[in-house]
Amino acid sequence: MTDLFEIVEEDVRGVRLRVFKNSPPSLRAVWLASAAHGDKDYLVYQDERYTFADAHRIVASMARTLVEYGVQPGDRVAMAMRNYPEWAFAFWAAISAGATTVPLNAWWTGPELAYGLSDSGAVVLFADEERAERIAPHVGDTAVGHIVLARTDRFMPNAEKFDDALGSLDSPALPDVEVGADDDASIMYTSGTTGRPKGAVATHRNFVAHLMNGMYRAAAAAAAAPPAPDAPAPLPMATLLTFPLFHVGGLQSFLMPYTAAGGKIVLMYKWDAAEAVDLIERENVTAVAGVPTTVFQMLEVARAQGRELPSLAGVASGATLVPPELVRRIDDQLASRAAPTNGYGLTETSGAAIANIGKSYLERPDSVGTPISPVMEVKIVDSDGNDAPAGEVGEIWLRGPTVVRGYFNNPEATSASFRDGWFLTGDLGRLDDEGYLYVV
Repeated sequence: MTDLFEIVEEDVRGVRLRVFKNSPPSLRAVWLASAAHGDKDYLVYQDERYTFADAHRIVASMARTLVEYGVQPGDRVAMAMRNYPEWAFAFWAAISAGATTVPLNAWWTGPELAYGLSDSGAVVLFADEERAERIAPHVGDTAVGHIVLARTDRFMPNAEKFDDALGSLDSPALPDVEVGADDDASIMYTSGTTGRPKGAVATHRNFVAHLMNGMYRAAAAAAAAPPAPDAPAPLPMATLLTFPLFHVGGLQSFLMPYTAAGGKIVLMYKWDAAEAVDLIERENVTAVAGVPTTVFQMLEVARAQGRELPSLAGVASGATLVPPELVRRIDDQLASRAAPTNGYGLTETSGAAIANIGKSYLERPDSVGTPISPVMEVKIVDSDGNDAPAGEVGEIWLRGPTVVRGYFNNPEATSASFRDGWFLTGDLGRLDDEGYLYVV
């Protein structure tokens, strides 16, 4: 592996952690670096196509608008909309202005959205038609002072349309703000299966560590299985995004790495398997991921239509337990061209902390894998709080620089779930003798 992945120890919030020495200092730095991708396609939505250069002009203008609204570093800016291009623009604009983003669950009801806005203290909201309609009766009870509406003609007090809020696109200059590795980057709300959702606070360090973990895993896989000398050049990176951007599966796992690497992200209004197969072929999509049902549907449509999807080099599934038969189906139907992938992680670990890819996944289809990089750790803890031996079932604990700093304004929940850098997942699992994790 190259010097890019040199590992050192650092003190992170009072805990000594292994980290990648050469990680970008912040998400703002990641966005600035992506300007080098220029005229490459960045976002594709229906008949709309935005290059990186287009996106940088839009993001810079919107970031300056946020500063004009009075947004200060650390203020919260919320996004509540479908996977529209405006979602990504709003996210990067808020990050570039030094704000803390609040990606709200687009499936929430009006009162639930109002809770997220109130709990986070968001001062600006980006919303589409459906979310604006739901939140309209409740927004007066929140701290939101400015609303930016995307793809709607709706009128709301203190609101303006996205295009009107942009202003001039002539300057690519971002607001002059300082952003540090341990500044807050996002508050993402957990599912709230026991009580109200909790806002997991991820720092810039958490995001860029997740980015570096993915780069490390990809480099390790490439080194382990180098292409044949006569192999054709790989297609440019392109993904069809099926996970919502308000989820770690969409934001950390796809928007981040594809932005950094100059990849193309194809967006959909909503999931439709037949449309997905068309888009994979039209846009030469090289990687796709989704929950098992989504992946099964895509494979069924492709088989029924006799389409081989030759551009695909990777198919991942996750966000729930993945049945072993899906792993075999991916490998069989795509003739071992596309490496099947699974992972295990949570909002509190900024996405996947454990991964199982390709040959090892085919050999152990019921395992979620091993730590995604050397900076991540996993252990099993028994009911007495002791480390459990291999083969014994206990609670899964995870540690590394992707683990969030805690829950927003909730010290009691934070102390219950975070200990000496470890996140106590609440999930049961076991490790085998080779360190592979099995979630039970």
